[in-house]
Amino acid sequence: MSNNGWRDIPIGGVLETPGSSVGYKTGGWRAFRPIRDAAKCTDCMLCWMFCPDSAVQVSNSQVIGIDFEHCKGCGICARECPLKCIEMIEETQAQAQAEARAEGISS
Repeated sequence: MSNNGWRDIPIGGVLETPGSSVGYKTGGWRAFRPIRDAAKCTDCMLCWMFCPDSAVQVSNSQVIGIDFEHCKGCGICARECPLKCIEMIEETQAQAQAEARAEGISS
């Protein structure tokens, strides 16, 4: 076996655009959903810093919501929140609450 230098190694694949999760909505298989109590939140941004999917939405240095199309429900945001204003609830429970709200609005 010969010891090839780095110049002798064939060129591999080329990425034409940087990787991004924008086109890949992954929230559909989430088992738990973060629910943030905005009244308790002090916008410390720890949830935003630790979210591995950039699902915490921020505007003008304030947390404005969660991008549920990309949130995987890992719970890191809730664990890192010093005020515990983020609660992880089961996705089925969140869907039932949303349906109940929708029925209350439509009736």
